[in-house]
Amino acid sequence: MNLQFDETLAENYRSVPQKIRVMSEVWLVENLFCPCCGNSCIEKLKNNSPVADIYCGNCGEIFELKSKRNCIGSKIVDGAYRTMIERINSNVNPHLFVMNYSAHFSVKNLVFIPKFFFTADVIERRRPLSANARRAGWIGCNILYKKIPEQGRIEIIRDGKKIETDEVLKLYSHAKKLQTDNLNLRGWMLDVINCINDITSENFTLKDIYRYADFLKSRHFYNHNIEAKIRQQLQFLRDRGFIKFIGRGTYKKI
Repeated sequence: MNLQFDETLAENYRSVPQKIRVMSEVWLVENLFCPCCGNSCIEKLKNNSPVADIYCGNCGEIFELKSKRNCIGSKIVDGAYRTMIERINSNVNPHLFVMNYSAHFSVKNLVFIPKFFFTADVIERRRPLSANARRAGWIGCNILYKKIPEQGRIEIIRDGKKIETDEVLKLYSHAKKLQTDNLNLRGWMLDVINCINDITSENFTLKDIYRYADFLKSRHFYNHNIEAKIRQQLQFLRDRGFIKFIGRGTYKKI
């Protein structure tokens, strides 16, 4: 896999964001497989497609690409806030590739985030543009990258080295067990996963998870039986092979 951008593609562009968009999208199409089905060829959609940048002709999945220089960080700048929320609520949002490239236009890191790891809680509303701006009043958003559970941040390239295709497909297949179009269930499930990930030990107890009850209540204030909901989510995650019930209120991370 050639990790270097083709800089000749950007010669006719003045805007740096435009140059990066062109180079990164072409690199993705020429070098990457579909992380959902393993198809060796993915394709670029027509410019200004309303939802995504890339699609797979084999499985029909669509993808969007966001590129950042230096580290990915905790936030990723995205487009219009309202559009993003509408996409999530209607379940038509694409999967996301997050690319980190170097000052020399070489791909350093590439992460794949399946679409079913997005909820409204990971989208941050930015301040409206000022009255003097060309698009006065326009409201953008940020994707809060660090709020997405680690199970939903599937590495394809790490520190300039490609992860084996089979490993990527395996991680996606496992993550897909969490897919649900029920946004309320998705929100609860991802919040509980983040709580489990926050526990440093491999084994944990109900008591360990109950310590997050106040946090979960602040995010799901309409629910008046938090501990019962936690147990329900643990059962859900157990049935899908993300944790193992050992006994006597003790679980093990898988």
